Amino acid sequence: MSIGWRLHGDGRTVPVGEVVAPDERLSWPRTIGIGMQHVVAMFGATFLVPLLTGFSPATTLFFSAVGTVVFLLITRNKLPSYLGSSFAFIAPIAAATATGGQSVALGGIVVVGVLLAAIGAVVHVAGSGWIDTLMPPVVTGTIVALIGLNLAPVAWGTCSQSVVDGEIVETCSNGFRAAPITALGTLLAIILCTVLFRGILGRLSILVGVLVGYAVANLRGEVDFSGVRAADWVGFPQFLAPTFDIAVLGLFVPVVLVLVAENIGHVKSVAAMTGHDMDPLAGRALFSDGIATTLAGLGGGSGTTTYAENIGVMAATKVYSTAAYWVAAATALVLSLSPKFGAVVASIPAGVLGGATTVLYGMIGILGARIWVQNRVDFSDPKNLTTAAVALVIGIANFTWAPGDLVFGGIALGTAAALIIYHLMRVLADWRGTSQEPASPASVPAVDPVDR
Repeated sequence: MSIGWRLHGDGRTVPVGEVVAPDERLSWPRTIGIGMQHVVAMFGATFLVPLLTGFSPATTLFFSAVGTVVFLLITRNKLPSYLGSSFAFIAPIAAATATGGQSVALGGIVVVGVLLAAIGAVVHVAGSGWIDTLMPPVVTGTIVALIGLNLAPVAWGTCSQSVVDGEIVETCSNGFRAAPITALGTLLAIILCTVLFRGILGRLSILVGVLVGYAVANLRGEVDFSGVRAADWVGFPQFLAPTFDIAVLGLFVPVVLVLVAENIGHVKSVAAMTGHDMDPLAGRALFSDGIATTLAGLGGGSGTTTYAENIGVMAATKVYSTAAYWVAAATALVLSLSPKFGAVVASIPAGVLGGATTVLYGMIGILGARIWVQNRVDFSDPKNLTTAAVALVIGIANFTWAPGDLVFGGIALGTAAALIIYHLMRVLADWRGTSQEPASPASVPAVDPVDR
């Protein structure tokens, strides 16, 4: 592993048609600026996960910084990436916390990390071809989509009713319904920022929307600053040890498949943008994310994943230097050591989160559909159509199965359904020779006049 970086050109500009490779860098002032820009890019999404799950934002940021350093070291400083909070953990953490508390949820995160590290070790030795066989695009896209759509009720929020002076009073404590005006303002700000601004600002629409929503909530008296005033400027984040409960493990295991897909996708994306062969690093990427997730679970942080937000920054700047990610990790680490900063983040009210998650959870669902489109999944094939149809309904409706002490929710059952249905139908269709028969007249591939 080489920690040093060659200076790219004059260190000030990136000529048209060139990129700054992972083992190169610009001048240090420019590299530091780009590294801090990576922190801004990951900030909104990374902090939303602990805010939605009740975890400590400062602790989550601390372990995202540590995880990024681990990732850079294990990948031998050759694969640029920031490890931020994975949205795939939101639903299982929420369910596990409701039944057994945060420590039980952390135990689930540790299990995911260990499994992901084990898969990474296998991929490093045997290659990643078997992953494509086990999880073809129709399965991967379905799993990602059902995770996002399973969270839709969380975005809407929950309310409770009580009797006050003989009248029924409804109180909404989370989601969009907690503060509809604030949530709507946040949602509109995200939508408008996406289309009104170019470059990095447009890519940070969720962060900008949260800031606008925070301002609206403050004007409406919905922000509580007491925690901010009481917090110290400097101090260690709060750490919490995990406990393990087999009853909730079924909620977390499907997350492993999502993290595998995200990491492999990251490796392929960076390879395509830099022109470097990154496939030999796929196993290391999975292993390092597994170790980072395990460390987070052991100390009270949320599980990590490679961040698409930071790929956007690299695409915009043409700078793929891992030096920028060392700067990003150091910046995040410093911020995590300020309890007052964490208290400011924790003070974001429920209405703001409700507006942001309305977009965010929908985006996760649509990212699954994007996987289908990018890989040209043929839904005139009955096994593809049936796999997605059944698994999505199971995930969206949140089917539940509770054999004994174990509890399997919609995400776990939907993931299992996608894998079992696809491979079972593939084997039977090949045996019977029915692979080419369309599922229905409506799913027959369109001819040119209809396409037009």
